[in-house]
Amino acid sequence: MKKKTLSLFLAAMMAAGTLTACGSDASQAPASSEAAESTSAEETAEADGADDAVIEDWVEAVGLTDSADNAAAPDWSAYDELVNSIYVNTDAEAREADLHTAEDMLMATGAVLPIYYYNDMYLENTAWSGDFANVFGTKYFMYATKDGEAAEVFNINLASEPDHLDPALNTSVDGAALAANSFVGLYTYNEDGEVIPALADGMPEISEDGTEYTITMKEGLKWSDGSDLTANDIVYSWNRAVDPDTASDYSYLFTIFEGYGDGSDPQLTLDAPDDKTVTFKLTAPCSYMNGLLAFPVFMPVPQAAVEEADPDGTNPGAWAQEAGFVTNGAYVLDTWNHNESMVYVKNPNFYDADNVTVDELHFMLSADDTAILAAFQSGDIDYADTVPTGEVANLKDTDEFHVIDNLGTYYVGFNVNSELFDGKTASQAAAMRRAIALLIDRQYIIDTVGQTEQKVATSFIPAGMSDGNGGEFKVNDDAYTYPVEDGYYEDLSTAGNANVEKAIELLKYAGYEFDDSNMLSADTPIKLEYLTNEGTGHEAIAQCIQQDLAVVGIEMNITREDWQTFLNDRKNGNFDVAREGWLADYDDPVNMIEMFLSNSGNNDMQLGK
Repeated sequence: MKKKTLSLFLAAMMAAGTLTACGSDASQAPASSEAAESTSAEETAEADGADDAVIEDWVEAVGLTDSADNAAAPDWSAYDELVNSIYVNTDAEAREADLHTAEDMLMATGAVLPIYYYNDMYLENTAWSGDFANVFGTKYFMYATKDGEAAEVFNINLASEPDHLDPALNTSVDGAALAANSFVGLYTYNEDGEVIPALADGMPEISEDGTEYTITMKEGLKWSDGSDLTANDIVYSWNRAVDPDTASDYSYLFTIFEGYGDGSDPQLTLDAPDDKTVTFKLTAPCSYMNGLLAFPVFMPVPQAAVEEADPDGTNPGAWAQEAGFVTNGAYVLDTWNHNESMVYVKNPNFYDADNVTVDELHFMLSADDTAILAAFQSGDIDYADTVPTGEVANLKDTDEFHVIDNLGTYYVGFNVNSELFDGKTASQAAAMRRAIALLIDRQYIIDTVGQTEQKVATSFIPAGMSDGNGGEFKVNDDAYTYPVEDGYYEDLSTAGNANVEKAIELLKYAGYEFDDSNMLSADTPIKLEYLTNEGTGHEAIAQCIQQDLAVVGIEMNITREDWQTFLNDRKNGNFDVAREGWLADYDDPVNMIEMFLSNSGNNDMQLGK
């Protein structure tokens, strides 16, 4: 198959140092990002001596055609249409090609700036074993042992105060871990990372065409209050998750279900013909369906408790905001001292209670990794899911320090509707974001902050992810070749001054002026706010980026917020630039792509909004 034309245009744009300005004409460039009237991409290109044809072709090819009103945010309808077509595409080769096109379009906006591919470091007392995590970052503590024996209490820190404990509303990795230990769906993961039956009595029965599923549930399933858990609870919970009034950020995961439609009024083809049987129909075969069924948004919630706590439907998560709520997993939340601690106790009605080896899980709620380390070293906690950046070198060779693989990407995200891009066209705003990406030394961040051999991310979809066609997605082949080696750009650590020069030319294309020292002119400054949550690692990465941008005179202020405020400000678009991270929910590239659908609750970049 011929290499994608779109990739060639991207490569051309990324080599902008040879295509754009050879001496900017300041008189024809916008005075600043607050300029009253924007200059079109074509006019700016002409002013800067750029190759007009290449610029125009690039703008059109990546779906960033400047609108008549010169809006800075890209028209995102083509992306939405493409991703929705991927859901129903039964041709694996064509589907993989479309996924590459979708990532091309996403990366062309510059709104997603990958830093490195995740791995997960944590501290654990050497007496403990048997707990495990999967590559999606979900941690399971119910089968842990201390010195090889069952234990009364496992003391843990995962994060600070959780935002949601309702599995349909959670969007954080720590929240997913809490859900996995207190709720369970039809399927779950084992210590080998395999999907295995949980509430289900076996793997699904699937029709010959791969679209109709029948799942039989175990006998005698109970909620933690002793009431029966039946197939009707699955039907209620999934319909609740897609109900717009629930406002689940993950409702789009049901897009592949027949009846989901555009999500505005979903009527899933979903039924419980009897108390033990769940049936549903998909719009097309789905190779990753079993993994979806193990994800928290597919876990059942107790209808009576949900509706009693929220009779008028205005606060769908009210039922799980204090300790004592009904669950169906290994543990029940017994005590919750907000912003301080949580105590989960063993649920005797859990289907696998006989094999649960820890009676209680005690969680320290804190984002202060210095205090967390002190608690670990004093023996107050047995497991710490964060390590202060300055202590990694001292701890990484100890038996208590662990690094495990993840499937995900740590990145920086731009709010495409930010005032930062006022007065710019979509292509100029994308050029600004691309320029900033070229200025960041990712390898330096890994070496000085990450320190656990993370890999530089040159694409959003991470290395190691399956392609849905029997191979690995991030591999150059005859069907697709990435614009630059195995990604979308060379890192500053490799490209050096060439990247800085390209960044300057992209900023000139966007209308910015530079002095003879290649520093931004005082007449066209760039000042931005970088939003991050607390934590020495996140803050140190922000400082590295701040220093890199200062090389050309970009001023970046760092704002730190507590976890809950941070999550909500990102979701609501209350930021210019923010630290982001995405651990895959299942092993398929569409999971990395679908989060940027216009109707996705995880679309922090506000694309299409």
